[in-house]
Amino acid sequence: METLRQRLRSIDQKGYKAYKALEGTYRFPTFTLAIDHVQGDPFAEPSKIRVIVPRAKTVLAAEWTDTKPRRIRCEDLLARRIHHALRQWPLQARGSGKSGLVLIDAPGQKVLERTAVQMADETIAVCLSVGLPANGRRILAKEAETIFFEQIPSVIERAVYGLREEDIRAAVELADQQHAIRRYLREHGLVAFVANGAVLPRESGVSDKPLQRGAVPFQSPPELEIAIPVPHRAEPIKGMGIRRGITLIIGGGYHGKSTLLQALEHGVYDHVAGDGREFVITDSGAVKIRAEDGRSVVNVDISPFIGTLPHGKETMQFSTENASGSTSQAASMIEMIEAGASAFLIDEDTSATNLLIRDARMQALIAKDAEPITPYIDKARQLFHEYGISTVLVVGGLGDYFEIADCVIKMEQYVPFDVTAEAKRIAARMPSGRKTEGGDSFGRIRERIPLPVSLNSQKGKKAKAVARGRHVIQYGQTDLLLYALEQLVDDSQTRAIAAALLYMERKGWLDGKKTIRQLLDAIEEQWERQGLGSVSFRKGNPGELARPRRFELAAALNRLRTLRCVQQ
Repeated sequence: METLRQRLRSIDQKGYKAYKALEGTYRFPTFTLAIDHVQGDPFAEPSKIRVIVPRAKTVLAAEWTDTKPRRIRCEDLLARRIHHALRQWPLQARGSGKSGLVLIDAPGQKVLERTAVQMADETIAVCLSVGLPANGRRILAKEAETIFFEQIPSVIERAVYGLREEDIRAAVELADQQHAIRRYLREHGLVAFVANGAVLPRESGVSDKPLQRGAVPFQSPPELEIAIPVPHRAEPIKGMGIRRGITLIIGGGYHGKSTLLQALEHGVYDHVAGDGREFVITDSGAVKIRAEDGRSVVNVDISPFIGTLPHGKETMQFSTENASGSTSQAASMIEMIEAGASAFLIDEDTSATNLLIRDARMQALIAKDAEPITPYIDKARQLFHEYGISTVLVVGGLGDYFEIADCVIKMEQYVPFDVTAEAKRIAARMPSGRKTEGGDSFGRIRERIPLPVSLNSQKGKKAKAVARGRHVIQYGQTDLLLYALEQLVDDSQTRAIAAALLYMERKGWLDGKKTIRQLLDAIEEQWERQGLGSVSFRKGNPGELARPRRFELAAALNRLRTLRCVQQ
């Protein structure tokens, strides 16, 4: 510690690059400080440091992290506490550029596996970003001394050593309950569960916090209500269970259909206590599918949905730089089957109508041999029977779907009703008159093998694989656009996707032999075995990554305009 103090004082008012002398490890009374990487100037990305705390001196006993969900929850809890303590710090060092910034990769409403806090058996590593202070490009050593000797020790004392056992217990018990519900879904043939009393609406279109005023607490229809036993509670949690198969969510405009679907989309992640959606749990393999005009598609067999196009263009190896709504949505479905999805979540509002339905009148006017599209209504049941993929579909004007639905949920003023029997009676009394199209089976899914040329991070003399917020990755000379990935919920997930793509490129994983599914399996195995940060090549600690699902990683790979594939 005193060595660090002396080094700081010796470089006061020197040029900014003299800060490089600080890199190294320093022992403080209650932790070890590792300065892993020093920024090149005050306007560059902040420096990377780790604060390594001996776990035995905290209340974090081994039992609190004896399962992976528990460990992730404890890491999440500490990251939130550290973020709060940093925001409460009264003094902020001033200066040029990012001078004085002390940041941790702060969690939002979802609980994600992150690298910000990393718990091992004997240590807890806290990864921080620090803007080392400067006036212009002259070192402000006193301000830096305040950060290292006052702010960081105070934050660690309050957030880590000040952690109480009751705080841990509440977080861990919620994690156990959410994990138990996920296990129950798998074992009982359910796609999702929405607990009674859940608050589904969000504060606004740009805020993921729960709506505080005017929200209608969720109450399951009696016919769909189930009770799930969970640990740490005497009574089971009751709520609506959505079974595997085909479920419709219907209702008038502004009555809560899309709000329910959005809650299910994000139910693939756990939420923190008080979020309102902490017991909205969805199968982790559920994927939101939407139309995406203009995206690139590379060598995807979309023939289950779209047959031979005009002028004899085949669709078994379909590629385009500028997909239409229907071809983009069809391609996304096939790609997600390829990635291992277990359910599709679809909203009529964000879908290509001609991919969802072709009614009897249109069938009468446009003969099938003049219409290459086979609508989803004729494929959903086959998709479930042959590949085990369920569908949850929001519809406002497609009553023809009543005939194939296993369950129909009507939303009325944010209250759900089970109207399956009524919908079936209407379907029987008022036949649609349409003819089934597309044959007796869904069709074969052809796995694809990405070629080595697909990933090229070179931009000039340097490699470039950088996330620009949540929805853009600059990869080499191309921008990878992820705006349509509605289940990508954190900027740090996008950073992890960029890191994973670069890792696969540099390690030569795209060898012309591995399929996309095998690549996804391999990166997930890497994360499980060596940790999320093991794919990072960035200088310093990889403290700003959050784990994405395999589906968002696959979607990013599929949207690379440099992607080249062959079918297996």
